[in-house]
Amino acid sequence: MGHPDIRRAAALAIAGAVTLLAPHNRLAGQEDFRFRSGVELVNVTATVTDRSGHFVAGLTQADFTVYEDDRPVDVTHFSAERVPVSLGIVLDTSGSMAGDKIGNARAAIERFLDQLLDPDDEVFLYGFANDVQRIHDWTTNREALSASLRRMRAVGGTAMYDAVVETVPIAQGGRNLKKAVILISDGNDTNSRTGMRDVRQVVRETEVLVYAVGIDGEGQPTIRVRPPGTPIPFPIPGRRRPRMPWPLLPQFPPTTGRTRAADPLNVAALREITDESGGRTEVVRDGRDLDRATGSIADELSKQYYLGYSSVGHRDGRWHTIRVELRDGSLRVRARRGYLATSSPAMSGQPG
Repeated sequence: MGHPDIRRAAALAIAGAVTLLAPHNRLAGQEDFRFRSGVELVNVTATVTDRSGHFVAGLTQADFTVYEDDRPVDVTHFSAERVPVSLGIVLDTSGSMAGDKIGNARAAIERFLDQLLDPDDEVFLYGFANDVQRIHDWTTNREALSASLRRMRAVGGTAMYDAVVETVPIAQGGRNLKKAVILISDGNDTNSRTGMRDVRQVVRETEVLVYAVGIDGEGQPTIRVRPPGTPIPFPIPGRRRPRMPWPLLPQFPPTTGRTRAADPLNVAALREITDESGGRTEVVRDGRDLDRATGSIADELSKQYYLGYSSVGHRDGRWHTIRVELRDGSLRVRARRGYLATSSPAMSGQPG
């Protein structure tokens, strides 16, 4: 028998060799995507559709090529299986959502919770009006979430940017591999203390998929309460405000005073928030269409591909672009456009 210290050192050496020889190109469960000592993974969620917009299943790792900063990288992790999601639902509760809109939004979210999510999915609920409010913390209890949802009331302005800045990092801290936020709103930002630059920074620092459902509002006129003497560009009394073709909806510059109705839906802002993350913006014309829109997002969350590769950014604090291509050029792929190589969990693979 050798010295105990020598035997212990030998055992550790063997265990380390076994770990190094273990295959890394297979995903048996979401733990395979977790952080491994000495290896930093960038996780990429890819949504693949055909030219008709239908999701495409059955692809393999060989069908994908991933580039970082225009250089191909070796994909070491791949999965086409549905994994649990950590999801934040962020609902506009400004005054313009009162009445049928908030009722339709509640109904759509209720169906989302009851019929479209899996039992292992965890959810939190936030609302935003003049300020951002936490309605319910992380939970898998659908009944508790529904009860909190039914207590939400619509009044006040629209602090949409603040809501995104606050909730995306919370979603990043979720326990599941897939992390997403769904934002539902009918207007433009009117009350935030942060701006679009802050929003983009937060989204870039995480791997959270951000989705938005915008309610167009049927082009209803905007009514403002302005300080005396402030000129009102339009609508002009007695005239109907011209309806511009979607998505070129009219945008107003920030104004002083209190807003009594929603500014026109800012589709460009919503897309700037969502698209870089690999999510998307869906616009509906009426609150009654929210159910279809949220159902489509739930369907997408269940039919995505996962690709992981070792980072070449080395946490240099820079923005690194990501591009995903498919062998079949007739298909379309959507994924996040890059990441900031920081020490935050955006470098993925790390437990949230």
